[in-house]
Amino acid sequence: MAHVTVTINARQYRMACEDGQESHLMQLAEDLERRIQDLRGNFGEIGDSRLVVMAALTIADELSEAGQRTRRLEEEISGLQDGRTAASDRTKETQAAVAAALNAAAERIERVAKGLNQSLGNGVAIG
Repeated sequence: MAHVTVTINARQYRMACEDGQESHLMQLAEDLERRIQDLRGNFGEIGDSRLVVMAALTIADELSEAGQRTRRLEEEISGLQDGRTAASDRTKETQAAVAAALNAAAERIERVAKGLNQSLGNGVAIG
């Protein structure tokens, strides 16, 4: 297990993380620090705890919105997949109907050709 020291709100914290995740943890801490500094710039010195809570709530709000977007996109994807399946089924039905119509037309042509051949008797065969 790796350890990283991060600075958040002018305080250092020693954090444990999985090996290889050190830079990711540092980026998360830098993002939190940036948010706290932005809030401090917007609201002034309103207390360290309050700034940290506001930053945490901002992150929680973004996470909630991302989750809602993800759910909406998953529903949209599901709808599109259902539509694709329905279109594929209609295409197969159309192909089957076209094949049946072509087979029926071929059979009629063969019957007409046989009829003509029989009516011509010994004449030249058609088809």
